Amino acid sequence: MTTERTPADGRRPGLREQKKRATREALTLAALRLALERGLDNVRVEDIAAEVQVTTRTFNNYFSTKYEALVARHVDRVRQSAEALRARPAGEPLWEAVTQAVLSPLVEADRAHESPDPEVLGGIRLIATEPALQAEALKAALTADGELAAAVAERTGTDPGRDMYPRLVAGSVATAVHVATDQWLRADPPVPLVLLLREALRQVAAGLPAPPAGPSH
Repeated sequence: MTTERTPADGRRPGLREQKKRATREALTLAALRLALERGLDNVRVEDIAAEVQVTTRTFNNYFSTKYEALVARHVDRVRQSAEALRARPAGEPLWEAVTQAVLSPLVEADRAHESPDPEVLGGIRLIATEPALQAEALKAALTADGELAAAVAERTGTDPGRDMYPRLVAGSVATAVHVATDQWLRADPPVPLVLLLREALRQVAAGLPAPPAGPSH
């Protein structure tokens, strides 16, 4: 079931927009499910479209390839974070605003990330291990991170085309998300992703000081 998201400006999406988001989400989940059941190489765009009972033309209105559909959730979350950052109070310290914005797409689904759906968890692991998907995820992440950098630039009065700062912030956030997600996938017993990501961003915001005990051996 698709969770309706309210944009960062507080306006609820119209019925048409809700339907488009629901279709996009359904296609992404169908792609993940089929890839896990059959193996990535055995899934065609036609199969994904049929699973959602839409035409391949409709699929192509949302995604250009099956790989793009499989990594869409991550891209959407980064874009939501950029929107949320623009909506944060102007006087809020930068890294506090960034942390709240990055966490916002996850907080509303916090329970799902404490006890992840096997389908979602399997999809994340698939992306982490399939070379073809890793390449698509990297390409998509660069685009999405550019949107986050633009939001940081607006907030700090910098130019993402000339100044390194907003891109360094976006790159640091991307690394924190990657490391926290990897830790979440391996955690036994399970740990909520929100807690791990909050801690990763806290350490980045603090400048990554060396641990008090020094390097482990």
